[in-house]
Amino acid sequence: MVLTKEYRICMPLTVEEYQIGQLYMIARHSLEQSEEGEGVEVVENKPCEDPLHGKGQYTEKRIHLSNRLPYWIQAICPRVFYVTEKSWNYYPYTLTEYTCSFIPKLHVLIKTKYENNNGSTENCLNLTEDELKLRSVDNVDIAFDELNNNKHYKRDEDPKFFKSEKTNRGPLIEGWRETDSPIMCSYKLVAASFEVWGLQTKVEEFIQRSIRDILLLGHRQAFAWVDEWHGMTLDDVRSYERQKQAETNEKVHNSAIKPAEGNGDASPTSDLVKLPEAGDID
Repeated sequence: MVLTKEYRICMPLTVEEYQIGQLYMIARHSLEQSEEGEGVEVVENKPCEDPLHGKGQYTEKRIHLSNRLPYWIQAICPRVFYVTEKSWNYYPYTLTEYTCSFIPKLHVLIKTKYENNNGSTENCLNLTEDELKLRSVDNVDIAFDELNNNKHYKRDEDPKFFKSEKTNRGPLIEGWRETDSPIMCSYKLVAASFEVWGLQTKVEEFIQRSIRDILLLGHRQAFAWVDEWHGMTLDDVRSYERQKQAETNEKVHNSAIKPAEGNGDASPTSDLVKLPEAGDID
């Protein structure tokens, strides 16, 4: 049985504002993570269209993990090891998928919807009765929940201490989700599957914990960086995104995880986002 969780992450922003903030955060976060050796390579970033959701943006990324794996795993993995992220952004709805050719049993699917409320919609993603039975809800507080991995903690990115000069929002206090305005919520349904006997439960729980941490960090950063992106247009942030993606790809290609010649599976060409310790998750 696939482990399925719905994360509800409130932000002191509007859905319209977060469209800009999310794109800014992902581009900057990817570059910063690559500086730490967590190479995120952008393979494709192009417009797309869906009969139900309309026009959107498709991105494909490779999240290089070779230099972050335990030594015993490195011994059996290809020298170039990466997770593929494919994302379809039909804001305010997005779909993100993670797969790995080296571990075909691994599959993570994230469905996201953004609404201008404080997480009060009980079935925002229109789940079936069977899906609702499998789902557990986790309300994530960007101000008062703690990161499991504190190496990414920065006081100036902590909503308990950050105050925006442009918007006059923050610091966030206890109970802010009930009193602050504006407020929006990211509803994220995460289905993590690793169907390997003896490892399934442990690995799927690890993936969910790691994704929760990444979502918490990413949403914190989107708010803490609001003074840098607030006032940008969609064209402005797309231009910023292209610039940061080029810088990120250059870092990946110039690093020790550069694809080997002749390895067609690693030919150069990544919303969280990102997989555990790696790379909407938006």
